[in-house]
Amino acid sequence: MDVTEVKKLDAYLKKLFGNNNIRVVPKAGDIAEVFVGEDDLGELTVDDEDGDRSFNFRMVIQVGSDPSIQPIPTLNAYLRLKFENDKIRVVTRPKKTDSLEAYIGEEFLGVLFLENEKGRKSYIFELPILDVDLAEEGVQL
Repeated sequence: MDVTEVKKLDAYLKKLFGNNNIRVVPKAGDIAEVFVGEDDLGELTVDDEDGDRSFNFRMVIQVGSDPSIQPIPTLNAYLRLKFENDKIRVVTRPKKTDSLEAYIGEEFLGVLFLENEKGRKSYIFELPILDVDLAEEGVQL
């Protein structure tokens, strides 16, 4: 991940979430961390397997083992707090029970996959970022 890509990803995520406190910090190789303030939200990785360079943001959200936890209100509150954006909403997916979808308004963000390991539930939020997303008008360097 080069400096130009990091700057574009930083600008894209700030614009997408409407939050100027988001920062993309490069790590070794094709990995970067995403922060809001000092809070480490997750990891950005490069995917260039298909010849097209794209990126994936991955965030792990622990929800615990309490069976009474309602995932949609819990995830709505969590994502809104973490990204400092009250317009984020989590909804069920048609014909899928192992995952949910996240939106800002009507714009699709990504998928939250349920992971159940040793009775402890977590959701993995996957937000794909295509090279065309970074080339959009309004993503300034």
